[in-house]
Amino acid sequence: MMAQYVHKETIKDNVKGAPFQFQEKVFPFLYRYGTLLVILLTIISFSLANDKFLSYQNFTDILRSVSIITLLAIGVTISLIVGGFDLSVGSTASLATVTSAAALVLYRQETIVAILIPIAIGLIIGLLNSFFVVKVKLPDLLATLAVMYIINGLHLTFTKGYSIYNNMPLGEGGTAPGVFLPSFLFIGQGEIFSVPVPVIIMLIAVIVVHFILQQSRFGRLLYITGGNEEAARLSGVPVQRYKMYAYLLSAFFATLAGIVLAARIGTGQVSAGAPLLMDGVAAAFIGFSVFGAGKPNVIGTFFGAVLIGILLNGLTMLNVPYYAQDIVKGAILIGALAFMYYEKKK
Repeated sequence: MMAQYVHKETIKDNVKGAPFQFQEKVFPFLYRYGTLLVILLTIISFSLANDKFLSYQNFTDILRSVSIITLLAIGVTISLIVGGFDLSVGSTASLATVTSAAALVLYRQETIVAILIPIAIGLIIGLLNSFFVVKVKLPDLLATLAVMYIINGLHLTFTKGYSIYNNMPLGEGGTAPGVFLPSFLFIGQGEIFSVPVPVIIMLIAVIVVHFILQQSRFGRLLYITGGNEEAARLSGVPVQRYKMYAYLLSAFFATLAGIVLAARIGTGQVSAGAPLLMDGVAAAFIGFSVFGAGKPNVIGTFFGAVLIGILLNGLTMLNVPYYAQDIVKGAILIGALAFMYYEKKK
């Protein structure tokens, strides 16, 4: 009788232990490595569906596109670290694309000028965002949304809604006097030892920013500011200054993404950065769960961008309509956020 009782209790414990085992063992593993597993499974699936997916040329194209998304997403990540959210990064990238093209094609400037002018304008945008958020104390979403509309209006007014390209006709007659210089195009199209230059720029940015955020006092104070702003202020952290730094860096990396984009496509397309906004935001949020970080981090953002780049490329090769691709990206983002918030709640 006693043996039968013990046997029944053992069965009950095993039944109760199954969900407990999932929560304590399986879920943490998926939370830490789920994104990497999805990347691996996605590569395998697309390779089986299309034999050209694993070609060197295709992976080069993926890495070039991922580099632009990653650069923009680094800016989003830094704004998230201080508890903010920069919605103007897509418009900032568009403005950088247009101003680089204008400097080269319309005003016949050298490559260095076509790089420095967009960076200067991007930093002004970062100051504008930080002024509204830090000084005027507007909610970051509303402030950066307003700046986004202002930037869109500025570059559409300047270009009158037209893209900027070599030998484009001018309103007063004739054609544009300048062209995209080979030295500028090298930024987006060149290779060093068979590695695309945008990929090199991306890897340098990821490594440097990761080191600064994880190993320097500056990075720790950024995280402290976003973790508990009031506690950081009482501890003597210049919270307003570090939030300003975050928005300046966000605008800088968005500008860098726009410059690389202009060099890659060889034109200054209006609103070229608009699709990058949601991809960058998705990459940054997907990165929360990579290696179980549970917070904004650049390494996670990089893997999030890789996942999005592979998905977009594979779905395009399978002739999936572009509007259906957003459904897939949204589903993956929901999954990543669900894992993150469930883990935090637990």
